Amino acid sequence: MNKDINRVFHYHEVTKHSQQRYARSLGYMDWSTQPDPFREYQGTQKTVLPLAIENATIPYSLLDADNPSAPLCKEALSQLLQFSLAIAAWKSSNTSQWAVRCNASSGNLHPTEAYLILPALADISQHSSVIHYAPKEHTLELLAKFESDIWQQFPKGTFFLALSSIAWREVWKYGERAFRYVNLDAGHAWQSVVLSAKMLGWHTTRLDSLDDAVMAKLLGLDQKERFFETEHPDMVLAISPTEISPKSDISELITALPDRYEGIANKLSPSMHEWEIIPQIIEATSTKEIPQKELQKFSVQREPTKESKEVVLKRRSVHVMKSDISTITQKQFHTILASVNGSLDGKRNAAHLCIFVHRVDGYKSGLYILLRDEADKESLQSEMHSDFLWQTCDLENLYFLKEDDYHFASKAISCSQDIASDGSFSLGMLCRFSEEIVNYGPHRYKELYWECGVIGQQLYLEATSQGLSGTGIGCYLDDTMHSLLGLKNNKFQILYHFTVGRGFVDSRIMTLPAYADRI
Repeated sequence: MNKDINRVFHYHEVTKHSQQRYARSLGYMDWSTQPDPFREYQGTQKTVLPLAIENATIPYSLLDADNPSAPLCKEALSQLLQFSLAIAAWKSSNTSQWAVRCNASSGNLHPTEAYLILPALADISQHSSVIHYAPKEHTLELLAKFESDIWQQFPKGTFFLALSSIAWREVWKYGERAFRYVNLDAGHAWQSVVLSAKMLGWHTTRLDSLDDAVMAKLLGLDQKERFFETEHPDMVLAISPTEISPKSDISELITALPDRYEGIANKLSPSMHEWEIIPQIIEATSTKEIPQKELQKFSVQREPTKESKEVVLKRRSVHVMKSDISTITQKQFHTILASVNGSLDGKRNAAHLCIFVHRVDGYKSGLYILLRDEADKESLQSEMHSDFLWQTCDLENLYFLKEDDYHFASKAISCSQDIASDGSFSLGMLCRFSEEIVNYGPHRYKELYWECGVIGQQLYLEATSQGLSGTGIGCYLDDTMHSLLGLKNNKFQILYHFTVGRGFVDSRIMTLPAYADRI
């Protein structure tokens, strides 16, 4: 087993929470070093994007239909970004004000940044360009111009959107466990882009062929003199009117890029607390080895609902669930789970949902599992408690394991958070783990969290479309959950928790429109 794989397993073990201790963090909020949640490149040409809030969007229920493609233009790019990575609203309480974005983020800290690689486009640049998206003002910041004929290899209207992460934004609050949340947030952002692209009739594909060094060069992140805080690349997404192969290689762009980009990244904090394990795990997971097997994506059958933009803009994390009215219908339960039952990213699923049902009409209170890959059933049955029932339910791939009242257990496992027990149901995302990392390399560790983040973002939106609330839970007692399931090794590991119910809206917190000065 190579050194980097060992480092991944070591990192995962030492950053587990338990009843005896939580993963190491500062232990308090150092407000003097709180990172700015908005990246800005000073000294760049800026393009203010037109707001898309008045644009009509297709019904949320028709997102997976064969919708006509919009042309690639500034207005379409604006809509893509506004309904995926932009500010959805501002919140205000007393003297405090903070932004809520369309893409979910652990602690609302938003480590994820977005970049566009565009062909020449009217009103943006006469040349191919690398551009940073600045959500605070909904603007584009031009970093580099270049000439390339690579666009001829792809359908007209194709461009690339890259996601990167600034780990410090999460490390500031969460310490050593933060790398987990950074990659969950990358998955949230990825799925946000996928769904916003669907509103425009565009297809999104993550390119497998680029390693981190090539992506860093492409985005200018290797030019260390332009940054105070380290920013590392995550993925490049090809967005096009038609499907594109994930094996498409765009590394030839590197030879066309200038040696130095425009703009100096703003300093997000006056100083940083160093956690040695964070750069180590970033380095260990930076190289791809074997790409995952491709599968067909699936479509979700939904009842007619609101406009897509309305669902996206109303997505919120909640801190309190109304336990007295959190019973939901069987149909709502099935619709939410069906939305993540198939492959969301076109790859073989690694994550399954272990579900604590509290208040769902037609379902006994108890423990269930949604198998997102039936090939794992035999292995899970042998690894989990032998007395689990594995009874089929009315939803495909959903199994009833054990009848019991899991209110206390689900709350205790989720770091004593009431939201895990006061909602309709909560769940843990259980992933094939050790064999995935050994077989596919240490970079697979990040990808497993991306898959869980993609599922989480989808659950957020599906709950919102049903008039419900969802919230991701990153704080949970890892091995306590494993013990409840009967797991005794790391063949499968829980990587993310989530809860769905009816959220309590605090009337003391005001909601203000995003970009109000431009409306």
